[in-house]
Amino acid sequence: MCEIGDIHRFASARQLMGYLGLVPSEYSSGGSVRRGSITKTGNAHARRLLTEAAWNYRFPARMSQELRDRSKTLPPDIRTHAWKAQVRLRGRFARLSSRGVQANKVCVAVARELTGFIWAIAQLSAAESTSQQ
Repeated sequence: MCEIGDIHRFASARQLMGYLGLVPSEYSSGGSVRRGSITKTGNAHARRLLTEAAWNYRFPARMSQELRDRSKTLPPDIRTHAWKAQVRLRGRFARLSSRGVQANKVCVAVARELTGFIWAIAQLSAAESTSQQ
C-alpha cells in the first residue's frame, strides 16, 4: 500500500491496474485488435509484490486462527468482501491452471484481479470511516 500511495486518487480499479502495469498491451489497426503481454508501466516493486502474493492462491482458501483473531476488529462487510476475494481468486487460479494456461500467466491474471479487490476494499474502508465521523 505504501508503494501505491493514496489509493483514493484512482477513480476505478481499472485505473489502479493500469498504474501498476497489470493491463494487457494492445496492438490495433483498423478493425483488428490484438492484445499482448502486460504493459509493465508504473511501479515495478508493487507489481512484483502483487504477483508474489498471487502465488498463494495455489492453495485452498482458508483462514488461520491468528488471522481470524486479527480480523475481528474489522467491519463485517470488509471481512465478507475479503473472504469472497479469497474464494474467487483461488477458484480463478484453479480454473486457469486446469485449462493449461502457463503458471506465470495465471499468476499475473490473479494479481490483476487481486488489485481490483484491494481497490474495492479500500473504497469500503473509506466509506466506513466517513460514516463513523
